[in-house]
Parts: sequence; C-alpha cells; structure tokens
Amino acid sequence: MPRLVLVPALLLAALPARAEAPSRWPDSQLGRVEAIAVLQTLNARLLAARSATATLEAWCAGHRMAAAPRLSARLVRGAEAPASPETRRRLQVGPDEPVRYRRVRLACGDHVLSEADNWYVPGRLTPEMNRLLDETDTPFGRAVQSLAPTRQTVEAETLWQPLPEGWDQAPPVPAACADLAVPEALLRHRAVLFTAERQPFSEVVETYTRAVLDFSRPAQAEDPACAKR
Repeated sequence: MPRLVLVPALLLAALPARAEAPSRWPDSQLGRVEAIAVLQTLNARLLAARSATATLEAWCAGHRMAAAPRLSARLVRGAEAPASPETRRRLQVGPDEPVRYRRVRLACGDHVLSEADNWYVPGRLTPEMNRLLDETDTPFGRAVQSLAPTRQTVEAETLWQPLPEGWDQAPPVPAACADLAVPEALLRHRAVLFTAERQPFSEVVETYTRAVLDFSRPAQAEDPACAKR
C-alpha cells in the first residue's frame, strides 16, 4: 500500500504553499499600513543598534528568509569614490591621510537587503582587518567587531512612504486590489563608526532595499475593501 500513501503526498507537495510564499503587500489601506509598521520596526532597530550587520542577520533569521541566516557581503570590485571633505572631517583625518572606499551588497540567502558605501581609515584597523576587507567578502561589521564599535547616526532618510502625509486624518486610500508597487530603495542611513576609545574609523552610507519585505507570512485574510469585488 505504500503507493496509496505516496500519491497524495506528491499531490500535496505540488500544491502552492501560500503561507511560505514571499509576502505580497496588497495595494490597499490595510496593506500600506502593514508595510509602514514593518518598515518602522526595522528602522527603529537599525537606529538603536551597534551593528547594522548584526541587525540585518537578526532580521533575516527572525523572518526565516534563508536556511542559513548569515549575512554575506558581495563586494563590488573596482568601485571608486573619494572621501568628501565632510567625511574626512567626521573621521578626523587630514587631507593626505589614506581613506579607503569599499562598496558591498549585503545579502542573506538570495535577498540583497542593503547596499553599503564605506569609507574607512586603514591606519586605525589591524593588519588582519585590512586583509579581510581587501581580499574577502566579509561584511565590514564582522571584520571589525573586535574593536567593539559603536555608531553615531548622521542622517536617516525614509525614501518611501506607503501612505501620504496626514493619512490618519484623511479618507482611506482607495483599494487597487493588486500588489503594492514597492520601490527598490526604502531607507538610507549615514553613520560614523567609533572604536571603544571613541576614535572614528569609518563612515558608512547604507541603503536598505525592498528585499527587507520579502519574507514569508501566514496566509492573510482578504482585505475587506477588496472582498466585495
């Protein structure tokens, strides 16, 4: 009788697993409010954290976005961007002191969660840290974690607002009853990293992508605004 057991199992395996599919954010008032809540949660965690790398790994793990929720840095080789005078001032370096640039895409599994532009002072890192940054795709936060770094946010921008300003005092946005069009870039932070002795050694600009919303959720009830259509 094993065949009678296996056939239903195969049929079930072929059915779409709606609860495990990547989240769809409906283009409705409810869907937009949910997207706002998720983005605000991530933004608050990033702003309160000592390490964006650790925060994104925790986000990936908590939302079951990859079998092995460990962040990897996909190094963009050949990228060049000189440190601006403002960056040098924040890093407390003169015009002739070397400042290196590194651009990476931080991914968890198949999800590129952020793109990071990093200017750092190699003379304030250990030889091993510099080797990791020069020769490997190690995320910056992991490479320098022995410095016990802290970060100070210089700028924090919300690049996408699912609902307009004053939405809570206005009539509901008409439901399109389709998927919400989410842009590529959602949040952008600029921060300076300090050693335990409060010496600045890096400035980073992190742009968080729509992939931070690409996680599986339990099947959602149909939006009441679309139920009668």
